[in-house]
Amino acid sequence: MITEVITHVTADGDRWDLLAWRYYGEATGYERIVAANPGVALSPVLPSGLTLNIPVLEEPPATLATAGGLPPWLT
Repeated sequence: MITEVITHVTADGDRWDLLAWRYYGEATGYERIVAANPGVALSPVLPSGLTLNIPVLEEPPATLATAGGLPPWLT
């Protein structure tokens, strides 16, 4: 059960793993976001302008995002 969510409107190039990195600091957290948005089709790149629910974690993961908020594989 999701208790609190952040609303995110997708932009060009948004992907499930990049959203997980942005909000959780770990790309593998994308499954939480997918589960919170059951009506959204799984695709490699999300369409622009889509409103998603991002579940808020009770405790943030130990991994921290790199400078600029990009995951290491995109820097």
